Amino acid sequence: MGIRAGVWDIGTFADLSNIGTLFAFFLVSAAVLALRKKQPGRPRGFRMPWAPWVPLLSMPCCLLLALSLPPQTSVRFLGWSAIGIAICFLSGKRHSTLA
Repeated sequence: MGIRAGVWDIGTFADLSNIGTLFAFFLVSAAVLALRKKQPGRPRGFRMPWAPWVPLLSMPCCLLLALSLPPQTSVRFLGWSAIGIAICFLSGKRHSTLA
């Protein structure tokens, strides 16, 4: 990380952090909608106000904010995501109890 911090500026790290957080918020909003549709009777720990409007509005807002970041941020995010997914699959294949 020290080498990367010396090569890239802090703005690049901030952009990568922002797009990762926006992607996570987008997935949480989609999951809320999916779970409320597929399992409406499931016990919930709390009531979400204005459901399903909050997730429906937050998803395009997250996309709009992510698209407002520089284009190279999306490319870097996709690259790091691909590397992370590859590591997860390789580790899962090697350490899987089902295999």
